[in-house]
Amino acid sequence: MAKAIFFRDREEAGQKLAKELARFKDQHPAVLALPRGGVPVGYEVARALNAPLDVILVRKLGSPISPELAIGAIAEGIDVEPFIDEQIIAELDVEKAYVEAEIGRQKREIARRQQLYAAARPTLDIREMTAIVVDDGIATGATMKAAVRAARRRQPRKLVLAVPVAPEETIERLRQEVDEVTCLSMPEDFGAVGLFYSDFSPVEDDVVIGLLKHAALQRANAEATAPPQSATPATAKS
Repeated sequence: MAKAIFFRDREEAGQKLAKELARFKDQHPAVLALPRGGVPVGYEVARALNAPLDVILVRKLGSPISPELAIGAIAEGIDVEPFIDEQIIAELDVEKAYVEAEIGRQKREIARRQQLYAAARPTLDIREMTAIVVDDGIATGATMKAAVRAARRRQPRKLVLAVPVAPEETIERLRQEVDEVTCLSMPEDFGAVGLFYSDFSPVEDDVVIGLLKHAALQRANAEATAPPQSATPATAKS
């Protein structure tokens, strides 16, 4: 039986995750975090890897029974198709009209957050980069599936999924969507992501904005103080 790992808070989870991701530091990485809970985790990873931090805006499609029960998810992006869990929709007998209305509601929330985070988000072209998609944990995998598919459309050289905790069966389903997976803890008795954190307080929009701005400032300062690259042998001889 897999031993569960517990985290003090998202900051500690991000620091522990960053240690496992250190091998990507020289691979031109970019960290893409899922708001809102994934951003404090992603911030620590980006800081450790000296990588730019951005977000992937993705929203769960909640069921008519409970908003916490995902029937799918949708991510930001032009012409990005929502991920729909046809099996659970059939099991719950969810009407098509409800699904369409829920997609509309979550698209409006994505648009609101796009506008809210716009000034704090870097303009990242992740082509030829190693994109590391980070969240504070995964339960069913619906939102993460939508997120990594949206990230794949941005054509990174390599796509990595990285989370502190998730059920093993969920991770196995997501492996086919990415090139590599790093998950610190895959306990058999899962329950919910928050059970593995001492502090799992809600993350507000102002915290997300602050972390995005701080990450961009730290990276700009690091680049400004970096020593100039040494001349190549050919340049040195000329």
